[in-house]
Amino acid sequence: MAESGEQQSETLLGHLMELKSRLTRAMGAVLVGAAIAYPFKERVFAFLIEPMTRVLPEKSSFIFTNPAEAFFTYLKITLLAGFLLAVPVVLYQFWAFVAPGLYRSERRVFFPVLLLSVFLFFLGAAFSFFLVFPLAFKFLVGFATDDIMAMPTMKEYLGFSITLLLAFGASFQVPIVCMALVRLGAVTVQGLRAKRRYVFAGGFILAALITPPDVISQILLGFPIWLLFELGIILSTRIKTRSAEDEEAVEGES
Repeated sequence: MAESGEQQSETLLGHLMELKSRLTRAMGAVLVGAAIAYPFKERVFAFLIEPMTRVLPEKSSFIFTNPAEAFFTYLKITLLAGFLLAVPVVLYQFWAFVAPGLYRSERRVFFPVLLLSVFLFFLGAAFSFFLVFPLAFKFLVGFATDDIMAMPTMKEYLGFSITLLLAFGASFQVPIVCMALVRLGAVTVQGLRAKRRYVFAGGFILAALITPPDVISQILLGFPIWLLFELGIILSTRIKTRSAEDEEAVEGES
């Protein structure tokens, strides 16, 4: 028993050391990416604020109200760009860490599914940036008058836009989450179908909490969540659970 406990402790320590090594390499790649992106920080920020500047009145512009606000805003943008540049390295480190714990059949599809997940995240972020941002900001800036001038700050805009980008990027992960849950046996396809009404209502409630207070942007987030959930159900019908795979393996051995 004592030897077994020592072996488990050594195994856990080995996993923790491996995790530390992978995280260190991933963070190093992000810092290198940030160093590469730093000279282009103004261009990146100009691209990010373009949906807002397009609808701002002529006399309005971006401002900063704290002496260090511009510096820290550019720093956050640099780190964000560095992470995007380092995504291939980060994905590889994640894959290298989890691959030993996967079934052989899972290893064959895990990396392609991981790449699909990243693609869906960027697709959701692009959907938000190119479609939702212009509509939402046009609605919000429409409240400006001759007495109330629109003067967005760098810090608030960056936080607001990143929140929307992450929300839409995360919502596009719904099919991947559905397939993972079915694979692990946490839920069945029939169970997913039974939760359709709750996902539909929950998607719009989430959209109302995250997006600006206009119906258009809420619909543009609520409906994709529901449609992606339906796609997740369709794809999950082709997923074999781990328990079923184990049973087949036992039957094959016998």
